[in-house]
Amino acid sequence: MNSNTSVPSVSPENMSSSSKTIVWFRRDLRIDDNPALAAAARDGSVFPVYIWCPKEEEQFYPGRVSRWWLKQSLAHLEQSLKSLGAELVLIKTHSTLSALLDCINATGATKLVFNHLYDPVSLVRDHNIKEKLAEAGISVQSYNGDLLYEPWEVYDEKGQAFTTFDAYWDKCLNMQMEPISFLPPWRLVPVAVTGTVERCSIEDLGLENETEKASNALLGRAWSPGWGSADKAITEFVEHNLCDYSRSRLMVGGNSTSLLSPYLHFGELSVRKVFQSARMKQILWRREQNSQGEESVTLFLKAVGLREYSRYLTFNFPFTHERPLLSNLKYFPWNADVNCFKAWRQGRTGYPLVDAGMRELWATGWIHNRIRVIVSSFAVKFLLLPWRWGMKYFWDTLLDADLECDILGWQYISGSLPDGHELERLDSPQIQGSKFDPEGEYVRQWLPELARIPTEWIHHPWDAPHTVLKAAGVELGLNYPKPIIDIDIAREHLREAIFKMWEMEAAAKAATSDGMNEEVFDNSIGIETSAIPKVILKENSSCPTYSSNDQRVPSFQNGNNGSLQRKRAKCVEEERLPADKPNNHNKQAGTSRGEDDLCSTAESSASKRQSISRMSFSVPRSCSLSDGRPMLECESSDMKQSWQEKIDLEQTSSKNGN
Repeated sequence: MNSNTSVPSVSPENMSSSSKTIVWFRRDLRIDDNPALAAAARDGSVFPVYIWCPKEEEQFYPGRVSRWWLKQSLAHLEQSLKSLGAELVLIKTHSTLSALLDCINATGATKLVFNHLYDPVSLVRDHNIKEKLAEAGISVQSYNGDLLYEPWEVYDEKGQAFTTFDAYWDKCLNMQMEPISFLPPWRLVPVAVTGTVERCSIEDLGLENETEKASNALLGRAWSPGWGSADKAITEFVEHNLCDYSRSRLMVGGNSTSLLSPYLHFGELSVRKVFQSARMKQILWRREQNSQGEESVTLFLKAVGLREYSRYLTFNFPFTHERPLLSNLKYFPWNADVNCFKAWRQGRTGYPLVDAGMRELWATGWIHNRIRVIVSSFAVKFLLLPWRWGMKYFWDTLLDADLECDILGWQYISGSLPDGHELERLDSPQIQGSKFDPEGEYVRQWLPELARIPTEWIHHPWDAPHTVLKAAGVELGLNYPKPIIDIDIAREHLREAIFKMWEMEAAAKAATSDGMNEEVFDNSIGIETSAIPKVILKENSSCPTYSSNDQRVPSFQNGNNGSLQRKRAKCVEEERLPADKPNNHNKQAGTSRGEDDLCSTAESSASKRQSISRMSFSVPRSCSLSDGRPMLECESSDMKQSWQEKIDLEQTSSKNGN
């Protein structure tokens, strides 16, 4: 990639005063490098609006801490727009389309602009809105304000979508494209409102209720939402912490990562700015022969690439929020145990590193990427909990809750990606603790009941002598739980579940090959689509486009142009860590992947890719299951059949090794 190019702001004197444009803010809550806002300001007067429609959020209604961040960010954006001459209009509604039509009628606007979103719910909504407004004669233009590359711009030499991160990111880094950033307008001309718009205040949006304010007040001590704070955060990280990122990123205590993900999720920070800031440092450190700095930038940019890849996968495979990318989990016998789910949620599993992570998540809405991998792996591999339960809980509790990243992370852990963890892989939290929290400081911070346990036993107190536990004031089973399951038993349960999955898959294939129509029971149907337990607190046409930047939507009309191969690797066995040598374990499972288990970067033998049309785009339409929950259906029965064939891909090869 070349260095960044900035597009200057436009003087109001050079604007066409006749053009009236509605700027629809979503997850792009910034003034700087906002292509939709820049386009509207360049063309004439603007009507900035943010529409809050809880009904349309459906199962992905934001959690408490995420809504707190949104509220603060909107307040910051409101002040910024007001200082430029335009007022942000806030609307709470039951229909985004109706709200936009009201804005159009009240202002006489002839154009709507917004920046792209890529999750399935937004794709369906945005497509429908474009169609309806086009019928009303309203011009609609949308822009890339969230990614370095649009998901429909990056394909392999056969025109198929990538399904491994390394191949995707290598292609991105070698693409000849010059990122352009848009300077913030120095003044906005507001649209004159002649009609009535049912606007409301930030408080009236209902993003925060009275019972939540006490807990939310603590968040303000650690975080400063808003695009102005985001600008300071990226500068602070690049200038002071980026050089040590390669070493510090693996330690789970303290602020060892960039902490930029909430700003990126809400669009307070431009990913182009993040990328270019890091790239410029890399060039400087290369000249200075600072190898550590160079490596740090490479690893940090890989994290940026994973965010890009999460949107890429969700766009090209829009069923991944409901079903795995690979079909290997179709017959997996999940253990839908609500009590196990509750113990995991509350940090009462008896495994200190897992419990510390889950308690930090509940208290702060934040956990280190490494901890996210460890606790999610424990839920899926030790407890065999449905991966969608964990994905939804992360969505409900994370400050930086991001659907696409959430999907990528949980599918990676559950072995549903060609370059993800093998399903058979089971990592010991004890060994993970000795590696990423060697002194036990993180565990002691979040599990005060274990604060006096010697470092030697901090990650496996069940092995500590009775005298040690007594001196530390620890009574296993009383003030700290015994392990919810022994690691050897968990490994055996995982093996049994995998064998059962294979048997059911083989039976299904045999029934199909015999020409029988018998339906083989799919254990995942009852669990994967069932209501996810909630935490209760006590106290067909193509989308009309109007510019080359406009949003595209996926198509599944290609037939069987490719397939994904499921890897079936031998189980990764971990040696039990000697009790007297907690830090001498060097045979960490998965070290062939570098030290970046949170990244989907493992090598894969899967060579065939799922295909996506680059020319003919049609969007899935939203409809409901029998229980009222939404799902995505294709526009025609032929397309539906093609989509189902792609989801239930035939697997004929296996892979051995780590």
